[in-house]
Amino acid sequence: MTTILLIDDDPKLATLLSSYLGQHGYTLRHAAGGAQGLESLASLTPDAVLLDVMMPGMDGLEVLRRLRGRSQVPVIMLTARGDETDRIVGLELGADDYLPKPFNPRELLARLKAVLRRANPVAGDARHIELSDLVIDIEGRVAHRAGELLDLTALEFDVLVALADRAGRVVSREGLLTAAGRDDTTVSDRTVDVHISHLRRKLGEPSLIKTIRGVGYLMTR
Repeated sequence: MTTILLIDDDPKLATLLSSYLGQHGYTLRHAAGGAQGLESLASLTPDAVLLDVMMPGMDGLEVLRRLRGRSQVPVIMLTARGDETDRIVGLELGADDYLPKPFNPRELLARLKAVLRRANPVAGDARHIELSDLVIDIEGRVAHRAGELLDLTALEFDVLVALADRAGRVVSREGLLTAAGRDDTTVSDRTVDVHISHLRRKLGEPSLIKTIRGVGYLMTR
C-alpha cells in the first residue's frame, strides 16, 4: 500500500485521514510534531508527506527546509486559509502543492494522487531532451548539465521540461504551469519567478532562460 506521512499536531485530523485514506488504499503514519516528523522520516520512506505549517515548536516551514536537504519526497503543505505568505514560502522551499485548512478530504485525495502521479510517471515516455550540454531524462526524472546531476525539486524539474521541450519559443507563466502539468496548483506570478530563479542558479548559466518582459520565459537553444 502507498504510505503517507502526516506531520500535524491535530490528532482528530490524523484519525479522520487515517480512516478516509485507508478506504482508498493508503496507509497513514502520523507524527504529532515537526521534530517527531523528521525522526519518522529517518526510519520511514513514505511515498508522500502531508505537512502542517502551524505547529508548536518546530513549524512546518522549518521541517520542509530540513527535509529538502536530504529528500525529494512529494510534500503537500497544509496551511491556514487566507495565509498566502506561508503558501508562497512553502512552494519556494520545495513543496509540491498546498491545501488550505479546513479542507474536504476528497480534494486532499485528488491532490495527493496528482503529486504521486507526477513523482511516479507511467513508464513509456523514455524521451530524452538534449540542449547542448543539458540532458533531461523524462522517465527517470533526472537532468544533467555538463555531466553534473542537477538537484531539482519536482516542480523545478517539470518547469525545466516544459521550457526545454519548447526551446526557442516563449511560454507564458500560466502556459508554463499548464505545460508542466501543474494547472491544478494555484500559485502566484512571484512564485513562478522564484522557481525560474532557482533553475537559473542550478543550471549555472542565467542566460539559458530568458525573461520576456510582460509575456513569459524562453529557453535558448
